[in-house]
Amino acid sequence: MTSLRDEKENLPFAITLEVGSSAANRTGTWRSERPVYVNLLPPCNKQCPAGENIQKWLYHTEEGDYEAAWREIMVNNPLPACMGRVCYHSCQVACNRAQVDEAVGINSVERFLGDKAIEEGWKVEVAAAPSGKKVLVVGSGPAGLSAAYHLALLGHEVTVRDLGEKPGGMMRYGIPSYRLPRNILDAEIQRIADMGVTFEQNTRVDDVEAALADFDAVFTAVGAQIGKNINVPAGSASHVMDAVDVLRDVEEDGFAANASQPLLGRVVVVYGGGNTAVDAARTAKRLGATESVILYRRTRDRMPAHDSEVQEAEEEGITMRWLSTVDHVDAGSIKIEKMALDENGFPQPTGEYEELAADSLIMALGQQSDLTLLEGVEGVEINDGVVTVSGQMMTGRPGVFAGGDMIKAEKNVTVAIGHGKKAARYIDSWLRGGTYAPADKHGDATLDRMETWYYSDAPHKMHKRLEGARRSSTFDEVVIGLDEESAIYEARRCMSCGNCFGCDNCFGVCPDNAVTKIASGVYEFKYDYCKGCGVCAEECPCGAISMVPEEI
Repeated sequence: MTSLRDEKENLPFAITLEVGSSAANRTGTWRSERPVYVNLLPPCNKQCPAGENIQKWLYHTEEGDYEAAWREIMVNNPLPACMGRVCYHSCQVACNRAQVDEAVGINSVERFLGDKAIEEGWKVEVAAAPSGKKVLVVGSGPAGLSAAYHLALLGHEVTVRDLGEKPGGMMRYGIPSYRLPRNILDAEIQRIADMGVTFEQNTRVDDVEAALADFDAVFTAVGAQIGKNINVPAGSASHVMDAVDVLRDVEEDGFAANASQPLLGRVVVVYGGGNTAVDAARTAKRLGATESVILYRRTRDRMPAHDSEVQEAEEEGITMRWLSTVDHVDAGSIKIEKMALDENGFPQPTGEYEELAADSLIMALGQQSDLTLLEGVEGVEINDGVVTVSGQMMTGRPGVFAGGDMIKAEKNVTVAIGHGKKAARYIDSWLRGGTYAPADKHGDATLDRMETWYYSDAPHKMHKRLEGARRSSTFDEVVIGLDEESAIYEARRCMSCGNCFGCDNCFGVCPDNAVTKIASGVYEFKYDYCKGCGVCAEECPCGAISMVPEEI
């Protein structure tokens, strides 16, 4: 039988003290500062354009509760399996762990959870009572899908109209299937449809005013599906195409990889430096081009395309020609001019030319939205190809909202999903006669608050990829997801920046028995016994304790 003395010997020193002993006197009045528990904003959460509580769903994943983790993602983002593939994970750039060893593989864990949900058939039920309001969403890309999902959750009747044969917008018609398999996209869209959202495809909306006769509000989310062009001199027999059209044709016509009759020719040149340019070059290779070349006016470090995409393209044999611009296009050849960067980093012509053999030229110089549905609508203002909206994402026409590529913002899928979520909240408040006010954000959880020695070195587990030579001959998915063991490992690398994760450090190190453990991960300060020494704050691994001036 264990004695009381033996039990005390296994406890932290302060806990063995009896209240009233010399070392556990009520000494709170001596303090100039007192400790308080805080909940701070982790940099990953702050950086996420979709507004996900990344830290929270990583915690659930670490505990092995995958459904709870997935449902936490779904609070903000209805497409985690898609985002786990195409998001450029700026959250990982901001991750505090990157300053310790390597960033947590947030994106890869999100993909694991999204795929798990599809595999298990998890659904989202609408708990809100029907509002009696009808909302039209124009565009079934990421912004439109996100808005439809969140509006449905809020109890509204939602109809999505889109010109495409299938929903998905630029995720379907602009992102190749080797990056985003269509069965994954279809499954996540079907989940939204199962919530009661109506999809009307092959349907063009030209008159927003007419739509308002049938709907209480309209959210316009037309993606940037029109390629920007420059006037490049070209001969009558030259073969010049737009990257957006090429990618759309591949999706609509279902071309096979390495077709026996290459549609673009044996040597294909892509002019541009963004992700669309890289996608077009990689697609050309898969369609049978023996040589696929990207021309870009600047150097690689100034290329807007994501670095991982460029790296994968190079592994697949795509050639990069930096500091080059197109001067003239003829049948079978392209005349290029060499460029040089000036002191401000802008490309300047050198007067040096070179002939490059090419069967076709694909232009990838950016995209813009077709805004004809809003032209002439009273109160709607359009400047430089984007729609002006208020802080509530409403245009100058009451009841008409806009988001995604249509408004001034960074153009990517994750930003669009965030726009859809915000627009749904603004629309909901407007329909109910109010104005949505976002909650105040917590202070930042910075690395200087944390004790990183507590976290052991744990290198990031990388995604596996198909070999470059193999993947350039197929539209099969390039990146292979994490298995369960690796996903849990990544989740456990999260340092829970600024939020208590129940490590018991404060409870164990307090010299005055001033911390009470109420439950697992739940603590309370007994200020009558706290001297304000600050040891608890200094030894908190995640920086979830702050010392504040004592109230007088």
